Amino acid sequence: MANLDTTCVNAIRVLAADSVQRANSGHPGLPLGSAPMAYELWANHMNHNGKNPKWANRDRFILSGGHGSTLLYSLLHFFGYGLTMEDMRNFRQDGSLTPGHPEYGHTVGVEATTGPLGAGMGMAVGMAMAEAHLAAQFNKPGFPIVDHYTFVLGGDGCMMEGISSEAFSLAGTLGLSKLIVLYDSNNISIEGSTDIAFTENVQARMAAFGFQTITVEDGNDLAAIGKAIEEAKADKEHPSFITVKTQIGYGCPAKQGKASAHGEPLGDENVKALKETLGWPEPDKTFNIPQEVYDHYKELSKKGEAAEEAWNKLFADYCARFPEEKARWEEFHAPVDAMALLNNNEFWAVEDKPMATRACSGTLINRLKDILPNLIGGSADLAPSNKTEMKGAGDFAKGSYEGRNLHYGVREFAMAAIANGITLHGGLRTYIGTFFVFSDYTKPMMRLAALMNIPVTYVFTHDSIGVGEDGPTHEPIEQLAMLRSLPNVNVFRPADMAETAAGWCLAVTAESTPTALVLTRQNLPQLAGSGKAALRGAYVISEAKNPARMDGILIATGSEVSLAIEAQAELLKDNIDVRVVSMPCMDLFEQQTPSYKEEILPKAVRVEALSDFGWGRYVGLDGATVCMHGFGASAPAGLLFEKFGFTKEHVADVMKEVLKK
Repeated sequence: MANLDTTCVNAIRVLAADSVQRANSGHPGLPLGSAPMAYELWANHMNHNGKNPKWANRDRFILSGGHGSTLLYSLLHFFGYGLTMEDMRNFRQDGSLTPGHPEYGHTVGVEATTGPLGAGMGMAVGMAMAEAHLAAQFNKPGFPIVDHYTFVLGGDGCMMEGISSEAFSLAGTLGLSKLIVLYDSNNISIEGSTDIAFTENVQARMAAFGFQTITVEDGNDLAAIGKAIEEAKADKEHPSFITVKTQIGYGCPAKQGKASAHGEPLGDENVKALKETLGWPEPDKTFNIPQEVYDHYKELSKKGEAAEEAWNKLFADYCARFPEEKARWEEFHAPVDAMALLNNNEFWAVEDKPMATRACSGTLINRLKDILPNLIGGSADLAPSNKTEMKGAGDFAKGSYEGRNLHYGVREFAMAAIANGITLHGGLRTYIGTFFVFSDYTKPMMRLAALMNIPVTYVFTHDSIGVGEDGPTHEPIEQLAMLRSLPNVNVFRPADMAETAAGWCLAVTAESTPTALVLTRQNLPQLAGSGKAALRGAYVISEAKNPARMDGILIATGSEVSLAIEAQAELLKDNIDVRVVSMPCMDLFEQQTPSYKEEILPKAVRVEALSDFGWGRYVGLDGATVCMHGFGASAPAGLLFEKFGFTKEHVADVMKEVLKK
């Protein structure tokens, strides 16, 4: 057999190929080509410890090309993260720890759920930003307790996706020198050579973004790969981009360098040929790894154990020297005290004047910044409009990473991925902001946040035809229904300041659910019946005169709740007695007991200046909606509400028609 390092590289290749072949499904090409760079990184340049995968100061590794998951699973198996050979045999099988793409929270050692190409690149930038901020917050001379790298590995597809350009443009601007990108450059995509659609000079693009660029010509040259990684670490001013030229499907004579190696099993004969080419013992056997391989990986793993042991001593000395910082560290890494926030009268105080809920949110963010020292966030170049700035909290910028206000530029897609990365890193709670109509740009990364069960907060303002003169391009209609269709996302559309406080309380105390706050540009009145009951998702905000004999129910959200209350008064003129229910969050309401839901909603008309999609389950066959059934228009907001039927008179008329049925 070859030297031990080469044998250990080939062990990754063989195990990956066997796993894909047994599943008869998967992507062997990336693991076969990238195994040397992954091995060199994990073995000699990355601080990590399989015995404690959540060690705070570990280096982070993201496989952005998540389809090559057997590469990551093989590394986790060999480096002692608890992934067994049986787990490798069960690749892509129901309930296994080795799903088709890596899943955060499901498989120990997986730092992020990846699969959509480029997403891991954006999340890696977020992790590097979190590291920089926490280092600026906590490090003291002689005590670099936050001092680790973020490594991300991806291929041509990741570099084609626009999200990578958005994210890397920001990373270069910020000078995130602890971010190191490994580019698996094999010039092959599913449809064939990348020349058919991707001929740009990637290194020149990355240099223009502000990255140090390094090229390794031979993807099997461990020494050259190691030298490149150390060169990247030595640059303290720029993030680094290492192009490693590889061959997809390396070692398989019939598949090497071909598109067919990408996304299909090699075939039994080709797996055997691969093993013969690599000089693997007993090529007819599957899942056959020599003991010397395990022994060597066990020895390599001791480096990570020693690194953590040294850090633990450093951190203990730090805590003894700086007890106030120890307390602050623990506060940063602890869940938010939900009861304390619920009982914090200053947080819940209402300003008794008409306010846009975006302005209410801005006031609450600035209350929260003093309650939650680890709150960090920002907007896609819209902070003055979104009201997302934390006053006096400083700006996160190159050379001043201690600032808590993030400036994402006009990069909504990357912003959402970066927020995921910040949250995944640990120690920080984050929010992002943009106009609600641009939530379409954030949705793919919101979906990943929901999948990963991480509590990112989304501040979406300018939430309906109330945007007015900007017209239909900027007036969200279907976006609310789209967000409500996402599993595990609390979509919260508040009617006034008290309900906005409830939305923020929900968002910052959530441990495993993202929250979308959907907020108005136009002023709304403060409503007498609103309050903490909004945390139940729906509640009676204005009761009928005779609840036992009421004629019907008006359900409304956000800016239309006050309209529904006006319609309630209009109906009473004709002796029609209705209840008004505010439903800021369907998701929360669905979590309530059947008895509570029946108590709140026994025939209803639903009022919302957005799409009616999804409301059938509440109004039923006999109910009705006053909603948008097309796009908006460019005109003053007041005129648009009248034009599209959002008046007390029209709402009252619709209720009368329902009651005739």
